[in-house]
Amino acid sequence: MKVWKYNKLLLGVIILGLIAALIIGVQRHQVEQASRQVDLAIDYEGLLELAEREGLPPEQVLKEAREAGISSLAVYETTFKKLNVNGKTTATKGSDILNRYHSGSLTDPAWRDLCASGRVVGTEVYVVGHDPQTYKEVKEDLFRRLGADRVTVLQVGSEEVLAVKAHYESFEKMNIGMPTDEMKAVNAAGFHVLARPSNYDACTPDDVEAVFKRLEGIDVSEIVYSGSQVLGANKSLQATVDKMKEKSINLGLIEGVTQLQFYPQDGMKELAAGLGYDHVVRLYSIGKDELPKLKIDAAVERWSNTDEERNIRIDLLRIYEKPAPDKTLLSTNMEYFKAVHDKLTEQGYEIDKAGTFAAYYPSKILRALVMAGVAAAGVLYLSLVIPALNRRRKLQYILFAVFAIIAAVPVLMGSGSKIRVVAALASANLFPSLAIIYLMDFVRSRKMPEHISLPRMIVTAALALWVTGACSYMGAAYLSGSLADTEYFLEFNIFRGIKLTFVMPIILVAVAFMQRFDIFDGKMDDCDGVVAQMKKILDMPVKIKTLVGLFFVLVAGIVFVARSGHTSGMPVSGLELQFRAFLEKALYARPRTKELMIGHPAFMLAAMAFFRKWPTMVLFALVLVAAIGQGSMVETFAHMRTPIYMSFVRGIGGIVLGAFVGAAAMVMVEIWQAVMARAAKGNQEGSKKD
Repeated sequence: MKVWKYNKLLLGVIILGLIAALIIGVQRHQVEQASRQVDLAIDYEGLLELAEREGLPPEQVLKEAREAGISSLAVYETTFKKLNVNGKTTATKGSDILNRYHSGSLTDPAWRDLCASGRVVGTEVYVVGHDPQTYKEVKEDLFRRLGADRVTVLQVGSEEVLAVKAHYESFEKMNIGMPTDEMKAVNAAGFHVLARPSNYDACTPDDVEAVFKRLEGIDVSEIVYSGSQVLGANKSLQATVDKMKEKSINLGLIEGVTQLQFYPQDGMKELAAGLGYDHVVRLYSIGKDELPKLKIDAAVERWSNTDEERNIRIDLLRIYEKPAPDKTLLSTNMEYFKAVHDKLTEQGYEIDKAGTFAAYYPSKILRALVMAGVAAAGVLYLSLVIPALNRRRKLQYILFAVFAIIAAVPVLMGSGSKIRVVAALASANLFPSLAIIYLMDFVRSRKMPEHISLPRMIVTAALALWVTGACSYMGAAYLSGSLADTEYFLEFNIFRGIKLTFVMPIILVAVAFMQRFDIFDGKMDDCDGVVAQMKKILDMPVKIKTLVGLFFVLVAGIVFVARSGHTSGMPVSGLELQFRAFLEKALYARPRTKELMIGHPAFMLAAMAFFRKWPTMVLFALVLVAAIGQGSMVETFAHMRTPIYMSFVRGIGGIVLGAFVGAAAMVMVEIWQAVMARAAKGNQEGSKKD
């Protein structure tokens, strides 16, 4: 039997790196716990629409929303579509004015004189103000957006009128600046303003100054820019940075539809970097088409999970447009707002302006120790699958020195962003594999009892699962220690090797297994090595049923990889969604299906296969599936936006529940084998009688 020796120096370096990774993990947890403030917001226009639908005064609806826990109202730039409704300023087609003039319905003499002189043009738009402040703001913004060659000031009797060269339908929808009257009304009602300005074409620093001048004296919670550009893109971003810093306003970025990173806006990364990532927060809103499909309790649970799992700190709610059974539309929405507020406060969140994450970048020394530990783990794995290397300690030291220098020096000299991703990828694959390899070597070095009862077998398998999981969690600490910083918490940077981590641990464990066991003859003691067994596999005659079996394995593998992540498009069954929803409500953190229903039960069955001396090929298959669960536990920590404590608890829950599922599977297999043995014995006795 091959004996594999573990290099103690490499193990010592791994432990040292683990200590450094754990220190980083504790610091990360402290940073995450310090940001527990959520801005619960809704569109100001949405509440006004709700008031109109219910036939209630806006003041009453605003008061009830505030009492229900809403902290900010989102105010967007005004448009003539809105102004034509509220009557503060109106825009009229020139053709409509001329039609009234020719039909005799235009009675104002000043306007009739203007038409008679040919100064009213049918293709132009005419803007008349009825509220001085609103008209002043509209006039200012139109000159900024369209220029003096397209906007002309006319005097019609005693009032000033703007003649604008524009396509009316497009003009009606055009943004024309932040409305100070709406923002003041929002503050007066007791809310912060979540400002939603848009950018100007060829924006200048003066344009930026004008936007922030409108915000003077306004209590602004955050700014979330509307449209495909942030204010100042692309030549006046520094002016935007300077004004936001001057007014101490944080930047909100909208989470992408795939729940990864952000809705793309030109200039947003540069603006965030200029402000500092400790002044950036993430915003999420349930889609307009999706909300009607969710009952209130499901929507509340969505917000709870969103804030806890994805570092969302601005919850932009929408109103339900249809009332719940036996409720008014107003009471339906107020119940929804209050339920979200109460759920979040129960979880320890404070509802107010959005909290930000401190600018966190760990010590370079700690990070370098983590890099060295990953290098040691890489050499240790190689030494446990290559017999010649396992015997040559000096070569192991040389390899470690080379790998450690390559990994640690870039971190000590700068951020080492690329090598950190490589280290995280290595951690996610190496440590789950090393955990299973250690278990294989442990059981190979021990004399196991010939017969073991089912209860004892279940307990032994569960303990082995816990120990292996603890070893795998070393990889989780290393992965987090490699990547942890504010840019990863906010998803400006993301770990892009997730798909690979679903496959690599299986390959790494397969190589190690075939270096220790002969998968063909069923002996669990020694083998010719992975190369010889691979040659034997390639030389095997293939039957049609084998091809069919391999086809189903391939399909299962594709589904396994494709279902993971956010951009696969692989659908999840309704039954599984219901099961996930149940776990999300029942537990602090829902265990991942790959661990709960696949990897950990397979681990328990692999223990049964070992003790019951099933064919080695069966043990091999179960061990590879068990590697999925161990790899998934570590890969969970690659989602850096999820708090480290939640990822930790998620993995623990997966082990506990997975052990129960595995124990149930072991019991069923034991019963099935007993039934089959009894049936076989009955057949034998029947044959003898015949």
